[in-house]
Amino acid sequence: MNFQKPKEILLTIFKWILICILTGTLSGSASAFFLVSLEWVTQFRINHDWIIWLLPIGGFLVGLSYYYWGESVVKGNNLLLEEYENPKKVIPFKMAPLVLSGTLLTHLFGGSAGREGTAVQMGGVIADQFTKIFNLDNSERKILIILGISAGFASVFGTPLAGAIFALEVLYFSKINFKSIVLSFLTAYAAYFTVEFWQVKHTHYNIPDVPEINLTNLFYTIIISILFGLAALLFSRSTHFWSSLFSNIKYPPLRPFIGGIILAIAIAGFGLTKFSGLGVPVIVDSFSNTNPWYDFLLKILFTGFTLGAGFKGGEVTPLFFVGATLGSALSVIVPMPIALLAGMGFVAVFSGATHTPVACTIMGMELFGITPGLFIAIACSIAYFSSGSVGIYKSQIVKGAKYKLYQKWL
Repeated sequence: MNFQKPKEILLTIFKWILICILTGTLSGSASAFFLVSLEWVTQFRINHDWIIWLLPIGGFLVGLSYYYWGESVVKGNNLLLEEYENPKKVIPFKMAPLVLSGTLLTHLFGGSAGREGTAVQMGGVIADQFTKIFNLDNSERKILIILGISAGFASVFGTPLAGAIFALEVLYFSKINFKSIVLSFLTAYAAYFTVEFWQVKHTHYNIPDVPEINLTNLFYTIIISILFGLAALLFSRSTHFWSSLFSNIKYPPLRPFIGGIILAIAIAGFGLTKFSGLGVPVIVDSFSNTNPWYDFLLKILFTGFTLGAGFKGGEVTPLFFVGATLGSALSVIVPMPIALLAGMGFVAVFSGATHTPVACTIMGMELFGITPGLFIAIACSIAYFSSGSVGIYKSQIVKGAKYKLYQKWL
């Protein structure tokens, strides 16, 4: 009897379980440190509002660091997507400290950005280092990138199911095998429980009142979901527009410096500090109080400008802001509970901007519970179909019936 093959199988299983645990614990610990640091710089900025006038200096520091030390990793999340589609070389570990410091500087001085991009990049680069340690080939490297994205997303938002699915869906489901699915879930939960171990808390949201599904509510849900998709489209287009515009400045460190001057004048000069940073207090407030109709537009403008100028951070929490405030504003004319409208917008705009309706539906249920699940699923699906063919990630491979229709008719 040949015992060699069972032995190899057991060793392979052990290897991947070990990689998942290491990726999850290391990425989760990195996210925990990041979340605590982010909370500290945010509170410091709130207590010292004059600091926004130093935003140009912070931007210049971010620009200099990437220009001299981070040129190979400046693409951020898009680099992860590109390495998955066409593996070339292991992502340099310097991506992690660069994006961490860049994001903290952005938030400290008052830029409008998120946190998902930072956590995902840290998770991706941590996972990719195991390529050399375990002597993995390109097909196995692809799995590592999935694990890194899964760990980063799950740990920073406290949503392991959505994190695991997001990593698979953003890389295009049909190319994923069963092995990747199992490992993605294992890593997501390892990262999630690591953050729990460090006792870092996530924001909780509540949808106390969910109406029955009837034709009237279904009609309103469809209409507002289309609006959520259009908001996602506007967000993506805005970010790409500002990035393209700032690329005309030939010396990269000057881009966030000049952008920082304009942002500081706009935010401080017009008293718009609630659009700085993540905007979590505004998001939470959207579930109980009506927001002005223009809040979501200003968040799109400030976030697109911040990231387009070269500051660092993620897009996802600003997408939550856009969706929640738009849903809240619509409560004036839509006869549905304000918390439900904000919750649907919260995940639906994210769905449209990232082309990940399944992950966003699951995320909605993880955050808000099962009860509003059907409304969440409808909103995410329709927003996905109405958001156009361009998302926030330029390097994302998008395929399927939706994109064929857009190519044919638009």
